[in-house]
Amino acid sequence: MIAIDPVCKALLDDLDEGFAEMYAAHRNLVFSTALRLSGHWACAEDLTAEAFLRAYRALAGYDRDRVAALQPRAWLMTILMNLWRNAARTKSRKPPPDLRDEPVDAVDPRQDVEAAAERRETGDELAELLSLLPDEQRAAVVLRHVVDLPVSEIATVLKIPQGTVKSHVSRGLQRLRALGGAR
Repeated sequence: MIAIDPVCKALLDDLDEGFAEMYAAHRNLVFSTALRLSGHWACAEDLTAEAFLRAYRALAGYDRDRVAALQPRAWLMTILMNLWRNAARTKSRKPPPDLRDEPVDAVDPRQDVEAAAERRETGDELAELLSLLPDEQRAAVVLRHVVDLPVSEIATVLKIPQGTVKSHVSRGLQRLRALGGAR
């Protein structure tokens, strides 16, 4: 017998309470992935909120067997990846915004200012380097090394073979090293 994920068990017992558990267990992971994919704090917040909203709506229509078989982390990453791709597609059809109108990303007031500045610098540099990767390599690298998903789950999320995932991760890391060394 396969052990049921504790989040799935909670979802089966009570959708609302189970969803709150799923949100608590995976919100940081979903947000950090969205941030690395989009490169912007506000976009990451929007993607995260939309991913959880869609997840909740979907769960409301799932039968018990489907909920019991769910892999919450991979499922949420799939939702997030689809939202990110759709947002990127929509963005490519619109003219670029005037950068003066973009809000400055907020710093968490609970953080030490110096530590926040260092993390922000490193995060900005990483986001900039990641933005230079082709979308499929960026997604694979983020899911493997930021989210720490195994190759099999990444293959499920991206709907590509495991060998292709390994190739995208390898080529993406190689390109990141080259880009980082060129700076």
